[in-house]
Amino acid sequence: MSLTSAATLATLDRTGPRRITDLAAVEGVTQPAMTTLVRVMEESGLVERRGDASDKRVTLVCLTEAGASYVRTRRQAGVHAFERLIGELTGAEVEALVAALPALKHLAEIESQDREGPQR
Repeated sequence: MSLTSAATLATLDRTGPRRITDLAAVEGVTQPAMTTLVRVMEESGLVERRGDASDKRVTLVCLTEAGASYVRTRRQAGVHAFERLIGELTGAEVEALVAALPALKHLAEIESQDREGPQR
């Protein structure tokens, strides 16, 4: 799976259903490229398109259960990788990481707001 596909699935998991144009802007790709990517992920059973109840002209891209499961599995793999690596650090290095967590959390929040842009 491409990095853009994985990032798109993660965005949908975090923010819920989105328009293709919104996803394209968030992921930094063109709308035609996102349309193609969504079609491929739809064929793979990871996403589906649904109508927007608030605007019948709009189609939203939604995660399927398979897509949500894929995102959870990838996140868990990342957690396990970090657990293994942190286990190799010294006590002082672990303490330094713990002390840096508030700043890292803030950076992640800033990045998330920048990537997600306005939600609809």
